[in-house]
Amino acid sequence: MKRAVLTLAIAAAPLLSQATEFDVEIHNPTRGLYFTPLLVAAHPEDVSLFETGNAASSELQAMAEGGNLTGLVNLLNAAGATIDENPAAGLLAPGQSATATLNTNNAVANTRLTVVAMLLPTNDGFLALSGLDIPTEPGTYTYHLNAYDAGTEANDEVRGSGEPGQPGIPVPPPLDPILGSNGTGVENSAEGYVHIHRGNLGDTTPDGGASDIVSTLHRWLNPVATVTVTVK
Repeated sequence: MKRAVLTLAIAAAPLLSQATEFDVEIHNPTRGLYFTPLLVAAHPEDVSLFETGNAASSELQAMAEGGNLTGLVNLLNAAGATIDENPAAGLLAPGQSATATLNTNNAVANTRLTVVAMLLPTNDGFLALSGLDIPTEPGTYTYHLNAYDAGTEANDEVRGSGEPGQPGIPVPPPLDPILGSNGTGVENSAEGYVHIHRGNLGDTTPDGGASDIVSTLHRWLNPVATVTVTVK
């Protein structure tokens, strides 16, 4: 009798060890921040896109400074990750939500969930859910995400191209009319390591001043995003 019970327990274990299909809803609860195209991935336990306190990779830098996901997607694909790229089909505006659906049925090793996107307007700020152990029981799970600073670019808070290694904030069309211009730049330097973002400083001078960021619209307190995982 004991042997039969043990055999049943072993046979049932794989059914409980992995959520094969689940939805990941990302909500932007901020007043004035936009999220660049989101990257949502289920991946093996030993994969990590960044570590706080350590220098950012070039792939993370490209995402954090310009919203470019190509390098991170290549890394995740090489690790056999299950990916939903850009579920919002562009920028995710304040107050809006987007949902990614992941199916890991053919990739049982993909037990961790990561979500990243650049925050606009920032120099190298990004939101992140990093390496979450994907819930195995059916249900709804909610997580609140902090903003991180890649530490690769000085937070000068002025308009720019967003190209890695080039200072300045990318300015896609939705941001253009609500940002200031001709800022002289906030005195700062790149920290050299990933850390929790201190937030934007900004000012209330639309033409000139130190910053092109509008303090009454683009400042924030963590968290900056809400992620809801629904395991089916």
